[in-house]
Amino acid sequence: MTQQLKQLINNKWYARWAALILVALMMFFAYMFVDVMSPLQSLVKTKLDWNAEAFGYYAGAEYMLNVFGFLIIAGIILDKMGVRFTGVLSASVMLIGACIKLYAISSWFEGSSFCLWLDSWWKEMPGTAKLAAFGFMIFGCGCEMAGITVSKAIAKWFEGKEMALAMGCEMAIARLGVFAVLSLSPRLAEWMGANDPSVVIPVAFCTVLLLIGLISYSTFCILDTKFDKQLGASKAEGETEEEFKLSDVGGILSSKLFWIIALLCVLYYSAIFPFQRFGTNMLQCNLGISDTQAADLLRWFPIGALCLTPVLGIVLDKIGRGATMLIVGSLLLICCHLVFALVLPAYPSTWLAMTTILVLGLSFSLVPAALWPSVPKVMDSRYLGSAYSLIFWVQNIGLFAVPILFGKMLDASNPGVTDPTQYDYTNPMLMFAGLGVLALIFGVWLKVLNNKHNYGLEAPNIKVDDKIEIDGSV
Repeated sequence: MTQQLKQLINNKWYARWAALILVALMMFFAYMFVDVMSPLQSLVKTKLDWNAEAFGYYAGAEYMLNVFGFLIIAGIILDKMGVRFTGVLSASVMLIGACIKLYAISSWFEGSSFCLWLDSWWKEMPGTAKLAAFGFMIFGCGCEMAGITVSKAIAKWFEGKEMALAMGCEMAIARLGVFAVLSLSPRLAEWMGANDPSVVIPVAFCTVLLLIGLISYSTFCILDTKFDKQLGASKAEGETEEEFKLSDVGGILSSKLFWIIALLCVLYYSAIFPFQRFGTNMLQCNLGISDTQAADLLRWFPIGALCLTPVLGIVLDKIGRGATMLIVGSLLLICCHLVFALVLPAYPSTWLAMTTILVLGLSFSLVPAALWPSVPKVMDSRYLGSAYSLIFWVQNIGLFAVPILFGKMLDASNPGVTDPTQYDYTNPMLMFAGLGVLALIFGVWLKVLNNKHNYGLEAPNIKVDDKIEIDGSV
């Protein structure tokens, strides 16, 4: 048994970490594309004539098809077809959606007969925004499918090993994509000249990076094929001794524990990712600075997550306390959004904004670092992909609806305001704080249930027995 374990490629630390880097690169480029237009909201208003509501519909479109069932199908595909097929499929879908969005904001599309036809109905949203939202919706299907695929791939390669650290590092690399794009996007937009900035250039740049991500994941597939051969899999990839059945989805949905985790997830992330879309403009309005300066401030938000998530992963692997981290992260989220809503408008300060952004980054380290490694502890491995996909599906409902609600609330709070640098963000930011309060309630509930039933959410991830066996000491 020990000899067989030593022969597995994932027992070589450099092999499993190389596999992690290859899949994480795909998510790094995906996260860059997700937020490439986030620091350009005021430029989009002047160049493409999108108001806050149109921008909110565009931002929410990423999750639309996932909300209406695609993500559930993606989880079934993952459990039936495996991480190789599903990962390549998701990367390809992301690239197709990105190309559609790039075409939608280009001069080739604007003024075309198709654009004029799109302009002719639902006039509150320009034709460019409609097609860009459609492309973003296709991209979102691939992006969320990639997210659950990467989670299952890491769980497969790091089972009984540094799983929380590995997931933390993957999330950190992805967050670095947000930092990179918030730094690069406004500067790439101004590349054509300060008097004629372009939305197209940063989107085109990130579209090319998605192609590189597809190549990166395809390289991972070579390693994963070798791993499966070593495991002696005689069946098609994705099958196990107890094969996944469609009826397992019903079992997942009937689990109270699943719904607590899923609702905590949707409430927390609905106060994070939509904030990234509107945060640059919020800082512009409260501090009276340019979009580039505001993006330079906001980019430090994912850096906090980048630096701390791997460290917290080590803590989870060796010490545990995952349920406690969920509670602390939710508390920090509430405090930060209250500062953005009530304190920063009254006392505009770059120092205060930066401190709050860094604390929010700490919150964004605690919750994801504890949340995702907890799922394999409470879900059977044969339908782990579907469990992740269903959690992501519930999450996507919030990520689809909240940006739209946020945009409507922002417009309603600023009647007659036409200058996108003069918006009052108080009410929308209070909404984010309220979502944090609800997330805190579910975090406390989860810890109470864990104390009662001992699900292992407070226990460390590294199994001592597995470590001894792999080292050949028994």
